[in-house]
Amino acid sequence: MKQTLQLKLSQHLTLTPQLQQSIRLLQLSTLELNQELERFLAENPLLEREESEEGDESPVVPLNGAPTPVHQSTEDSGGAPDEPPAYDESRPGDVDWFLEGIPGGGGTHEDADDGEYPQLAAEAPSLREHLLGQLSLTTLPDRDRSLVAALVDALDEDGYLSQPLEEIAALFPAEAGVEIDELAIALRHLQNFDPTGVGARGPEECLALQLEALPEATPGRDHALRMARDHLALLAARDFARLRKLLHCDDAALRTAQKLIQSLNPRPGSAYGPLETRYVIADVILRKVKNVWVAMLNPAAMPKLRINRIYADILQANRSASGSQLAAQLQEARWLIKNVQQRFETIQRVSQAIVDRQRHFFEHGEVAMRPLVLREIAEALGLHESTVSRVTTQKFMATPRGIFELKYFFGSHVATDTGGACSATAIRALIKQLVAAEDARKPLSDSKISEVLGQQGIVVARRTIAKYRESLQIPPVNLRKSL
Repeated sequence: MKQTLQLKLSQHLTLTPQLQQSIRLLQLSTLELNQELERFLAENPLLEREESEEGDESPVVPLNGAPTPVHQSTEDSGGAPDEPPAYDESRPGDVDWFLEGIPGGGGTHEDADDGEYPQLAAEAPSLREHLLGQLSLTTLPDRDRSLVAALVDALDEDGYLSQPLEEIAALFPAEAGVEIDELAIALRHLQNFDPTGVGARGPEECLALQLEALPEATPGRDHALRMARDHLALLAARDFARLRKLLHCDDAALRTAQKLIQSLNPRPGSAYGPLETRYVIADVILRKVKNVWVAMLNPAAMPKLRINRIYADILQANRSASGSQLAAQLQEARWLIKNVQQRFETIQRVSQAIVDRQRHFFEHGEVAMRPLVLREIAEALGLHESTVSRVTTQKFMATPRGIFELKYFFGSHVATDTGGACSATAIRALIKQLVAAEDARKPLSDSKISEVLGQQGIVVARRTIAKYRESLQIPPVNLRKSL
């Protein structure tokens, strides 16, 4: 074979460092982005945060509930749909609904200085601390106190004693001579503590302890006590016919006992468990401007970055240092600022495209959600489908109906009789409405729900109904039946 030299032109995609950084920043959540920027700020002296001027407060999205609807404050603003009106403090009626409920949002700096400092909530005691505090107030002998304290340490987070007394007794040294009867007595002392039902060895005993603490004249107490001790499995299976036969009671008495049991707490220790707080920062704020839904970037989620002018002037004055480390850091800072800006612009474009297609959802709720896939948004904006997937992951939109992840607005579809399609989210909302309005004595089965939806032109199989019902955490028909 003869060797020859040939010239060939071809195109291929090369992931430059700038493009790699842009992709990485795009898939980060707002909290992760701030952590990444803090790392860049610590490593690059030419990059700094732009300090907000005095009085220039960014609007903050309240995270403790759904934002207030914006229909009244934005209808008469006079701004164009593609250019949201600026907030004017001089207009009494033009109140920014994102600032409502913020402490000191409407006062001056002097008012804040003269006002009272906020009271910080004390840390709630744990279940162990709560029980040991009660134990310290008792007049029990020291040996009994130590046994009760050992049982307290053996409780799980729900307040149950899941470990047998024999195993707990074996944990003590042999010279202590701890007997099973002593632990049983100590357990009775523990079960008299607050919360009622703590120290139980199962749901039956937990409910029975709470029922025993009620006055004897409580309606339905005796039947509920027998039901909790001996027939709790039948109650969970809603086998009311067999319960009536075993308890020798009528429907009214059984209904009273059932309501009494449902009012009890099967997890008495859960109130003292640690609460995990999750904070969500909305990337996009949805407002209605002149009957048009407009998606705007949340200024509170947008970091303000800039080039450090002192170092930049030094580098410009010393042109010979253009190839130094400082010049490389200047270029890196410029890339980062550009990529962060491009990230938020892409989020805003994708969010607006979603809002344009799901405007009926914001007007009428989940039942008006239309089918939407990533490919539809990607084709409309000229983006790759993977880019839209990165944009919609862990990015949140604050709307008058609540705060939603952008992926929430995407979903599969089900065909209708008319040849159209219905969103899976809308079908779940319809199922929820049907179950909420059903007769508790004759609840709707999955087949019946499928039949009702079919009468509305939505063709859904029974298995699909069951899958959607389980995703909504709605129990099956036999567990929804009541007296």
